[in-house]
Amino acid sequence: MLIFVFMKKNTDSDQLTAHLQKLPLTLQPAIDYLRKIILSVDSEISEHIKWNSPAFYYSGAMKDFDPKTYKRDLIVLNLRNEKIMCVLPTGMNIKNNIEIFEGAYTDGRRIINFKDLADIKSKEEKLIALIKEWLECLEKP
Repeated sequence: MLIFVFMKKNTDSDQLTAHLQKLPLTLQPAIDYLRKIILSVDSEISEHIKWNSPAFYYSGAMKDFDPKTYKRDLIVLNLRNEKIMCVLPTGMNIKNNIEIFEGAYTDGRRIINFKDLADIKSKEEKLIALIKEWLECLEKP
């Protein structure tokens, strides 16, 4: 007798939630808050795990581009040593609201470091404005 078992495949958001639950408890409230901010800016921002890290990307229609240019990728969270590092692979495209950026890399990345939930809340308005500007820079059809 052959028995089929159908298992529900976890969505990208489910996988990201499971990943976050493995993080230190001290980071979880800050990451959850940051996640809600990013996803609330636009309904076409989605989340998944990329490079073994929580990542956010534009899921809407775009003109064709070389995937190695990472134009769809918004933020990848690097969560190590009780620090929240937000890597914006194409952050150099953003010209305004850059006070919260740290570092300038020749490959176009920009970084935002957050210490904790209070630091995220203090920079929330600038982060939202920065994400909105990033969305305006996208090459949509």
